[in-house]
Formats: sequence, structure tokens, C-alpha cells
Amino acid sequence: MSKKEHTTPKAEETAKQQEELPQTEEAQQPEAQEEKVETEEDKLQEMGEKLAALNDKYVRLYSEYENYRKRTNQEKADLLLNGSREMMKAILPVVDDFERALVATDNDEGVKLIYSKLMKILEQKGLKAMEVKGEKFDEALHEAVTQIPAPAPDQKGLVIDVVEKGYYLNDKVLRYAKVVVAC
Repeated sequence: MSKKEHTTPKAEETAKQQEELPQTEEAQQPEAQEEKVETEEDKLQEMGEKLAALNDKYVRLYSEYENYRKRTNQEKADLLLNGSREMMKAILPVVDDFERALVATDNDEGVKLIYSKLMKILEQKGLKAMEVKGEKFDEALHEAVTQIPAPAPDQKGLVIDVVEKGYYLNDKVLRYAKVVVAC
């Protein structure tokens, strides 16, 4: 008799289990490999999505910074150009008084000289008088003090007289001209 024939039922069962074990491990290995591949693909896709989100966030942050930088540079430039705005507004009544003094003193040379020096300095700083007499009334530049009947039909809507001069500071209205309009 051979040894195989004398095996006990318990030994046969153990042998069967050992034969089945390698088959289950071999059967499980491809499934595990497929799961690993799927999880790696999922991880790769997730990383790609994270990269896209971070890149989008970076681009938005960069453009926001650029807009901030441009805006602050523009504000600085405006401040430099128009920083003297309040000072110029305060000086305009003095300029008006000089013009009245010129008329009252019949263009006295001393007053005329001081007035011309003052106006030259103010023009260098960006102040410019509005020339409005005879022009069409523009509510963006003029303030109508009164209306009078037009002396001629073609003068309707035109500025007939200037009560108070208007001024520009760096091409922006500093003071609106107070005018008389023909209707």
C-alpha cells in the first residue's frame, strides 16, 4: 500500500485546503492589481483637479494684484496732479479781486504786474481760465445765474455775459462759470 492510500480524512482535508489557498491568492492578485490601478487613476485625476483649481486661484490672485497695482498707481498720479485742488480753490477769490482791482485802477502797472506774475505761476501749476462768452450754454461747464431775452434769434442758448469766471485745473473743472444765458 502506498502512503497516499493510508491518509486520514483529516489529512485529506488539510491537503485540499492547501491546494485551494494558492488558487484564491492567485485569483485575488489580479483583482487587487485592478483596484490599485483604479485608485492610482483616481488619485491622478484628483491631483489634476487640485492642480487646475490651484492654477485658477493663482491666476485670479495675480490679476487681482495687477488691478490693485494699476489702481494705486493711477490714484497716486491723480493725487499728484490734483493735490493742489483745494489750495487753488482758496486762491480763486484772490484772483477775482485782482481782476476787479485792475478794472477799478484803470490797469495800474503795479497791480497789472502782480496779477500777471500770479496768473503765470497758477498756469504753470495747471490752472486755466474758461473762455465762455459767446459759446453755447453747457450745463457741464456753466452755471446759469439768469436768463435774458436774446438780442437776436441766432443768439438763443448762448452765453451773453460772465458773472464769475470758471476755471480748469489739469483739464478738470475746478469752478463752474456763472453766466447769463440768452433765451
